[in-house]
Amino acid sequence: MAVTSENGDAEEDGRVLRLMRTAVHGVFAVLLAVALTRTLLSGYWPPLVPAVLLGAVYGAGAALDHRMTAAGARLWLAGVIGLWAVTLALSVDYSWLAFPIFFLCMHLLPVRAAVALIIGLTAAVIAAVAVHQGGLGTGLVLGPSIGAIVAVLLALVYAGLYREARRRQALIEDLVRTRADLSSSQHRAGVLAERERLAREIHDTVAQGLSSVLLLLRAADAALPGQAERIGRAQVDAARGKLRLAQAAAADSLAEARRFVLDLAPPALQDTPLADALRRVCDGHGALFHLEGEPVELPTGHEVALLRVAQSALANTGAHAGATRVGVTLSYLSGSVVLDVFDDGRGFDPARVRPSGTGYGLRAMRDRVTELGGTLVVESTPGEGTAVAATIPLERA
Repeated sequence: MAVTSENGDAEEDGRVLRLMRTAVHGVFAVLLAVALTRTLLSGYWPPLVPAVLLGAVYGAGAALDHRMTAAGARLWLAGVIGLWAVTLALSVDYSWLAFPIFFLCMHLLPVRAAVALIIGLTAAVIAAVAVHQGGLGTGLVLGPSIGAIVAVLLALVYAGLYREARRRQALIEDLVRTRADLSSSQHRAGVLAERERLAREIHDTVAQGLSSVLLLLRAADAALPGQAERIGRAQVDAARGKLRLAQAAAADSLAEARRFVLDLAPPALQDTPLADALRRVCDGHGALFHLEGEPVELPTGHEVALLRVAQSALANTGAHAGATRVGVTLSYLSGSVVLDVFDDGRGFDPARVRPSGTGYGLRAMRDRVTELGGTLVVESTPGEGTAVAATIPLERA
């Protein structure tokens, strides 16, 4: 809004300046036309040729306007003043042209030089009028003098408006550049954030799912005896059960990969409560699930975060902990929802951050929970298991 306001002010100043410039040219044209008409009606022809040349030179300069250099503009001003002086010497009717010429002097020359020239032109007008009318009077002196003073004051106001318009234009250009730089920085930040989000999604869905597939297939391979002819019904059923779990995990991972690309809720949460989705995940990892409290409806983002934390923690447990008992508890408290994942595995030192893998899983879990205003606590001791607790406040939900 600030940029829009400044831009509007600058445009308004520009319109005022253009109006004043047009007014000066219009006044000059009107006064010259009046003087030419009086010349034609009087039958006194000598001022006619220099007056026509004056109009032509002035019109050419007004048409070129901004395309003239500073030196060219001053040369044009000198030509205008010279032709005007000739017409003034021939007829007093052209004395009124001094008023718009005063503005030209203030616009094209430095202030001191312009004021000095205006004083000289005012004296020339007074002298010409005195010669043509055969004497001086108070009105003859005050008229041109007051006109010169008014022209100088108005020209100074014009110059002030011009400087202010240029200053505001420079400010607007600076603000536009700053806004463009900010937009570029926000874009880069957004790209980095999206890369981080995709990295977490890939880690928590495709990577973890494929890891589960690998573990299940290894378990199925170990369940089969070395001799095919010695296979029993119970062993075949056990192997087939593990293979079915592997197929289901692979299918879920494929659906997850397709779904998060479309930025929709995970398939595990499609028309499924969070508790049921967590129970299914626990069944796939051989973990026990327990629900405490009365479930409340959570935004999809909160449910996704809790589900991903559970998946990542269970995957880490299966890959690194060597646990015999794994449990997941979802608790709905009065002001928050808490997800606890614990095992009786080998444990690790949390200070090391990377117990036996890349360490990305813990950081991804913590980032997910922190983005929702929650906290992630990891408690573990070598040889005594691990507990992961994710807490998200319900107020944020």
